[in-house]
Amino acid sequence: MSTTYKDSGVDIDAGNEVVERIREAAASTFTPAVLCGIGSFGSFYSLADVLSLYRDPVLVQSVDGVGTKTLIAKEMNDFSKIGADLVSACCNDIAVHGAAPLTFLDYIANDALVPEEVVQIVQGIAEACRSIGVSLVGGETAEMPGVYLPGSHDLVGVVTGVVEKHRIINGASIAPGDVVIGVGSSGLHTNGYSLARKVLSSRSISLTHELPLGVSIGEALLRPHVNYTTGIRAILSAGVPVKGMAHITGGGLIENIPRILPAGTDAVVHPDHWETPDIFTFLRKHGEIPVTEMYRVFNMGIGLAVVVPEASASDALSEMTRHFPAPCMYIGEVTPGSRKMRISDITGGGAS
Repeated sequence: MSTTYKDSGVDIDAGNEVVERIREAAASTFTPAVLCGIGSFGSFYSLADVLSLYRDPVLVQSVDGVGTKTLIAKEMNDFSKIGADLVSACCNDIAVHGAAPLTFLDYIANDALVPEEVVQIVQGIAEACRSIGVSLVGGETAEMPGVYLPGSHDLVGVVTGVVEKHRIINGASIAPGDVVIGVGSSGLHTNGYSLARKVLSSRSISLTHELPLGVSIGEALLRPHVNYTTGIRAILSAGVPVKGMAHITGGGLIENIPRILPAGTDAVVHPDHWETPDIFTFLRKHGEIPVTEMYRVFNMGIGLAVVVPEASASDALSEMTRHFPAPCMYIGEVTPGSRKMRISDITGGGAS
């Protein structure tokens, strides 16, 4: 009896169907710089116009994923949002360095390809790319039965951007006395889902359980990762003297803000300066999670931290409030120290 590739769990026809169905979505993100469509062995992007705008251009790249948030999407049977999550996770990482994202690539792997699910994901990626002017120039779908669990997905993105060398933002000029302004998150974004799922499963809590604001836990967990790219580009264009920016991802506030602190400085943030989303309060209460662990795993309601000089803080906050899609507020300050992050009123005045 003959054996085919489909017998082993890989469906070539399903893969071809996905390519045809996502071709138009990807093409909707193209600019004149994109020289070929989906289907070539590699993507081609002309740098002529980009190079004409920069004296000393530097490429900035990042790769990221959405982790086990894909399992929440599977359980909720809603793959329409995690594509946007992927774009936000990647683009925010280079935007905080002052870079303008140019191109995006995606990688979607699973045990068995379900065209409708993959199409939803890619359409979400394309819509998010269009919203910030990024070209989705290619990607890969991979069926790997035996590697991935049935019904699971692995979702990875790669973004490439550019920044003028002398305008790279890396936190080097941050000094004691500077002010930290936070931009709100929509919830967990794309980090901490393994801990969240552990809390829910160990307490037999359903995703349909309602939070105080009338949304289910599943809906709260699927809220898209906020994309801060447009807001960052706007405040930089407006001349806000940004010294450093931290995208609050895996590692939470405690691990991410120190990544931009120079030697001789600490940062202190004050949780009473912002409203923590209900989902974090729920998880901490039902999981009996230590408060320091919460700030080390989750963003706790702050998805972006921006450091500015104290003298410019008021004007900076005003500009940020105009341009960002989430609430902005003073959350802390920079003090002398040793590149640590402290949370006021936790463990005797600080947690590091």
